[in-house]
Amino acid sequence: MKITKVESFVLHVPITPPITDAINAATHWGLTGVKVYTDEGFVGCGYTGTCAHGDDLIAATIDRYYAPELIGKDPFMVKELWDAMRYGKMHWVGRAGIAHMALAAVDIALWDIMAKAANKPLWQYLGGHKSKGIRAYNTNGGWLNWPKERLLKDVAEIVEQGFAGVKIKVGKPDPREDYDRVKAVRETIGEQPILMIDVNQQWNINTAMTWGKRLEEFDLFWLEEPLNPDDIAGHKKLADALNVPIALGEHVYTKYAFRDYMQQGAVEYCQADVTRVAGITEWLQVAGLAAAYDIPLCPHVGDMGQIHQHLAAATPGAIMLEYIPWIRHIFEEPATVISGMYRLPERPGASTDIVPRYYDEYRVR
Repeated sequence: MKITKVESFVLHVPITPPITDAINAATHWGLTGVKVYTDEGFVGCGYTGTCAHGDDLIAATIDRYYAPELIGKDPFMVKELWDAMRYGKMHWVGRAGIAHMALAAVDIALWDIMAKAANKPLWQYLGGHKSKGIRAYNTNGGWLNWPKERLLKDVAEIVEQGFAGVKIKVGKPDPREDYDRVKAVRETIGEQPILMIDVNQQWNINTAMTWGKRLEEFDLFWLEEPLNPDDIAGHKKLADALNVPIALGEHVYTKYAFRDYMQQGAVEYCQADVTRVAGITEWLQVAGLAAAYDIPLCPHVGDMGQIHQHLAAATPGAIMLEYIPWIRHIFEEPATVISGMYRLPERPGASTDIVPRYYDEYRVR
């Protein structure tokens, strides 16, 4: 099998209503991706996720630097191709960020081809582990721009739908308002459902030490991204001081950075995102590291769960998966949660095939 054509794309899918967390405001979710064509008729699709900014730079990286490495090559040589791209012309200027997100899209497309050629859904092609599905928690009811009344209504509905728990955003200018919202959510959902909070890097170490300690009373499952993701020492200090486990990973781009976090005991739930590390090839390496340190995996879903459902279903240490339904309607086989469990995909591939109508409707040209 040989690769014959590589075609990048950018889609902007509306988010209704728009959302904010402590660091981002989004009206659309961006899918910057690639279709990889082969001489045997298999077409692989891969993408990364953005807040609809910088997509042009990611697509340009694919077109100018990665596509030429692929033409005429065998997609089953995915690890060799990954090395050629990772250590190629972009290595000098981009060992994370845009370069890694572009590489993630390409790598996912290659794995999609391999699973399709094997006539297996990706989770089986990788070696399945969770044949009964994956436990889901829901992030989509806890946005920072939600007024308190809507926040409480949404989290109550999420629990009624059978999700394992809810995650809400914190990081208000006055942490007392965060405290009040977390307290009200815990009172609304009761003692049993899991409750996580996500700071989206908004706190400094003093704020995190103070309010992380105060919020312990609400039996939090984890405290997510409390500090700048490059501050390993700060997260180590928090992990040592707080009774709430530290979760992070959506802005950690390499296996080496995850290794350093794990070695130093600075992360307790690993949220490696396949669209931020350089695709499935590197995600699997991070999963191996997490297994060696006995750290549970709960991926951040920059892909909105389409690819991660396969990875979680094939990984023993993956205990749960985030659910955000913004873009599921655009896929041929959308990620689906029933009674709090992800239903495992049945079609061959990585569940990345996009309905032609929506590919045309949302494409940025």
